[in-house]
This record gives sequence, C-alpha cells and structure tokens, in this order.
Amino acid sequence: MPSPAAFEPNAPIGAHLREWRRRRRLSQLDFALDAEISQKHLSFIESGRAAPSRQMVLRLAEVLEVPLRDRNRMLLAAGYAPVFSEKPLSDPEMRAAREAVERLIRAHEPYPALAVDRSWTMVSANGAVAPLLGLVADPALLEPPVNVLRLSLHPGGLAPAIANLAEWRSHLLKRLARQVETSADPALSSLLAELSAYPAPPDAPPADEGSGRVLVPLQLRVGEGILSFISTTTVFGTPVDVTLSELAVEAFFPADEATAAALRRSV
Repeated sequence: MPSPAAFEPNAPIGAHLREWRRRRRLSQLDFALDAEISQKHLSFIESGRAAPSRQMVLRLAEVLEVPLRDRNRMLLAAGYAPVFSEKPLSDPEMRAAREAVERLIRAHEPYPALAVDRSWTMVSANGAVAPLLGLVADPALLEPPVNVLRLSLHPGGLAPAIANLAEWRSHLLKRLARQVETSADPALSSLLAELSAYPAPPDAPPADEGSGRVLVPLQLRVGEGILSFISTTTVFGTPVDVTLSELAVEAFFPADEATAAALRRSV
C-alpha cells in the first residue's frame, strides 16, 4: 500500500489536509463549514494557492481531529515549528502522569489492568495481569517490547486459551482497523496485516459481521474453568504532549460473578 500524503516527507500542507479530510469522509464544503471558513479559501489552501497561518493549521487540524503527532507534521509541512512536545514517560516532567497511571491500574486489582502506547505496546501492568501471562506458550512473545494484540492473537500467545477466539479475534481486528483508518498510522497498518494473517478459527465471522452482543467478552480457559472479562479504555482528557495523547489504560472487569469470585480468591 503506498504511503498516504500525510506521511510523505515533503508533502505540502494541502496534501495533508486533503488526506485527513478524505479519512474523515468530509467533502470540501462540509469541512469548510465545520471550520467556519469559505470553501474558496479552503480550496486555495489545499491546492497550494494560499498559505495558511499557524493558527489556521491548528484550527483545521482540530476540526479534523488529527492526532497530536500528525498536527506537528502538518505544522512542519506549512513551514512552522511543532508545538506539541513528545517527552518519554521517564522524563521528570511526566512524573505526575506516570503516577496517575500506576495508581489507576493498581487500584483496579484484583482485576487486570494495563497501560499501552499507540502501537499497543505494554508499558505497565498491575499484579493481576501476571497470572494471565502464564497462559502464553511462546516465551519470546513476552520479551519486551510486548505487543498486547500480538500476544492475544498469536498461535503461541493467548489464542489457544481463548474460548471465544473467533469472536474475540473479529472484535480486535475491527477495532484495530478503525484505529488505522482514524490515525493513518503505518505501524498500526503493518500490525493489522500481520494479525490478519494469523490462522483464523473455522467459525470466525466475516470482518463486517456483528456478534449480536452488547459487549464482546474475553473468555480465557484457566485450569478447569473459564474467566470471562469485559474491558474499558481510559485516556487522558486534555493532553498537550504527544506521548500522553497516545497512552491508554485497558481495564478488565469480570463479566460474571464466577469470574469475580475467582479473582477475589486469588488475592
């Protein structure tokens, strides 16, 4: 697949805007109305006949809900310096955010919770996750960096222990496909291609077929029983740093009382 305009090193700002507008399924008129500018002005910016101001680039990027990482790219394409920092989690200025994430996932025990970055790499996990990782057959999958989607669907990972693998696989692939479409992230696109190539269960539903459930559970065979979980995702509400904007906490809750009781007994 050729790289979209948003990732071409020397692409002008107009190309970035057209690519993101296409991904958001907006006509030029609809985009102009949402941004409260004239369609003619937008057309001139997209065609390169007009140079947008720094504030205009940021405004258009916000309307398109462009990720912070790519807003920096758009600013560079328009000839401006990036405005959003990208500090590693180890940076002293990120201490408050790190501690917030750690408190959140620890407070979720005895239920599993973990933090992941934009590529679904696990950056932290609470104590309830470790026993579940014991179900992984191939220890190489547990060597850092650990990708939790690969861990879930790889034949040497959790896949053999997932009782509803066909349903869970379909759910994860659709979720990742939506993320690829909204983020235009080539690394996620490669991950989607890799996971889609893993052997599918014979009862795997088509990618566009719903499960009929309100929520899709993760059902893990553990010993003689099955632990059933539903999950939620938590993100920072107003991040102005690229790293924080891409950090998410995946928290798993028991989907039935038997799972809740088993997890409480494990404490």
